[in-house]
Amino acid sequence: MNIVVNEELKAYIDPMSPEEYAALERSILTEGCRDALVLWGDVLVDGHHRYGICQKHSLPFQTVQNTHFKTMEDVHLWMIDQHLGRRSISDYQRGVLALRKKVIVDDQRSRALSETSSDDPPFDVDTPAGESPADNASALPPPAPLNSRESIAKAARLSSSQVVMIEKIQKQAAPELVAAVKSGVISINTAAAVASLPAEEQVSAANAGKDELKQAAKRVREAKRKPREESPEPASNDQAAKPDAVEALEHRVAELTRENDALRKQVADLQAQLAVQLAD
Repeated sequence: MNIVVNEELKAYIDPMSPEEYAALERSILTEGCRDALVLWGDVLVDGHHRYGICQKHSLPFQTVQNTHFKTMEDVHLWMIDQHLGRRSISDYQRGVLALRKKVIVDDQRSRALSETSSDDPPFDVDTPAGESPADNASALPPPAPLNSRESIAKAARLSSSQVVMIEKIQKQAAPELVAAVKSGVISINTAAAVASLPAEEQVSAANAGKDELKQAAKRVREAKRKPREESPEPASNDQAAKPDAVEALEHRVAELTRENDALRKQVADLQAQLAVQLAD
């Protein structure tokens, strides 16, 4: 049997750790290769590690063809769904796979909608005799899009905030920092915080190890908190200004009160003078 190993497909999903690979090898040597390798024609889609171990030890294995694949994108989506359903992968890996799935599904849906729109007949053209509308349909309807962080998070079994952090790591993190979170040395939260730093600082912290990465993340968080703690200062200035305004207002009220009293006295004097004049 001619089996073709596509290096791009082999590397599409993060490889096993040395410990995981050693455990799989022991299992196959003890129990044989129980799960069939999945092929697309001659191309190996699933079971690269099992295939390598069986080749190394000259062990027999089974294969099965997946006839649903039409394009490499179909293969990628199938691989992603297979790994998203496994418990052994990390939260970070699930988030990365779900984000990859979003890109593929969005591209497929966009193309399908574009093709459907361009193939639509004019409204005054009837379906040809002997053909049903289904005969003219291109294929299955386009897949539902992952058009929100909530839908991506659901696909990956993560929270929306974790998806946001994973997106940030993918866009901003240096390779050394990505390697640290992939290997489980640091958490997604820590990696996302350190990803805010310049690349050289990320590399330096990653090379220094777990403790330095945690300290770097702590510095980033503290730096973000300081402006929030200092921001009330203008308000405190306003508070300081308030007593002056109140004092000025009280002073003005006192002036008006005195003026009012003076006017009342004048009115009383005038009334007294008028009373005297009338008596005369």
